[in-house]
Amino acid sequence: MNDWDICLPAGFQASGTTCGIKNSGVPDLALFVSDTPAAAAGVFTANRVVGAPVEVSRSRVPASQVRGVVINSGNANACTGEIGYRNAIEMTEQVADLLSCSAEEVLVCSTGIIGVPLPLPVISAGLPAAVNGLGSSAEALHAAATAMMTTDTFPKLASSEILPDDVVIRVTGAAKGAAMIAPNMATMLAVILTDAALTPGQCDSLLRDAVDQTFNCISVDGHTSTSDTVLLLANGAAERPAHTNDPEALAEAVRVVCERLATDIIRDAEGAEHIITIDVSGFASRDAAFRIAKTVAESTLVKTAVVGNDPNWGRITSAAGYAGVMFDPGFLSLAINGIGVYRDGAPVNYDAAEVSRCMAAERDVRLDLQLAGGPESGAFSVRFWTSDLTQEYVRLNSEFTT
Repeated sequence: MNDWDICLPAGFQASGTTCGIKNSGVPDLALFVSDTPAAAAGVFTANRVVGAPVEVSRSRVPASQVRGVVINSGNANACTGEIGYRNAIEMTEQVADLLSCSAEEVLVCSTGIIGVPLPLPVISAGLPAAVNGLGSSAEALHAAATAMMTTDTFPKLASSEILPDDVVIRVTGAAKGAAMIAPNMATMLAVILTDAALTPGQCDSLLRDAVDQTFNCISVDGHTSTSDTVLLLANGAAERPAHTNDPEALAEAVRVVCERLATDIIRDAEGAEHIITIDVSGFASRDAAFRIAKTVAESTLVKTAVVGNDPNWGRITSAAGYAGVMFDPGFLSLAINGIGVYRDGAPVNYDAAEVSRCMAAERDVRLDLQLAGGPESGAFSVRFWTSDLTQEYVRLNSEFTT
């Protein structure tokens, strides 16, 4: 689906405007608003050092009455002390005044440079235009997603629909992120909207399950940000009672939207030349498979091997070995782009030059680690996404002040 074809769910509006936080003059203020109070939940960074907006929003969800989310880019309002917290609260109060609701019904997110005081007067001056610019069109949604961006090269949007009894229920999301990305809510922000009727508890459960399978299964650089936030708002505007929802279909729609947004973050990873999908299977628990996938994904030696189109399977299997998971290496196998390079604990004959050409020809690289026996084996699997580590990533992050 083309991003310009992605629509907001019923009863939601969005806007993206320029208030002047960024010296470049590009859009830096986004609003997502429900016409009626919505149930909401959120998942936030696991970092102990968090931005003021995380503290504010985390204290307000799950909730049964949320009207909107205000997001600024260009300044993370993190590590800014008490004034930063007051500024985050003030942002929600000003939006609430413009929407004629209470401040507790507004959530707030900020992303950008850490440790710089938020230019609240600039935001305050821009908020009326942001509210006046609210619309329900695809263009309004695209503008909001664009205003969330920092080092992103494209806005990230996704949508999914289910049709129980011919009633269309839509789930739509917008996200930003390109670096400072690691599991435990990796700098990334996402807002997921649905016109399904859900309780706050249902929102919380749906969101946490989806995040565990998607946003918590991506890593660019292993750095968990101070600002990471994923929010889910459900306003019931599809006019379908909550008890008649198809919970499995709705859960899958939320997961699909989150996966599209999460993998788009990896595709937009700073300096990335390859997108790496890691499938780990055959383990006795999901946690074991996850720990191995995460360790492989964050290995700088694995990442640099992929940059060089080098099928250096020893780096991959050894990373699995130091993940802190007990397993019998004699039952471990590895394939790169579908070509077996290591089977049951031993190398196999393969054409290394051909595998290298295959890696060079495609942006997507697939690593498939499988455990096929031993006392630690089982039926659990995990899919994890990461990017390679290029000289361009080093250049970009050595020149960007944080």
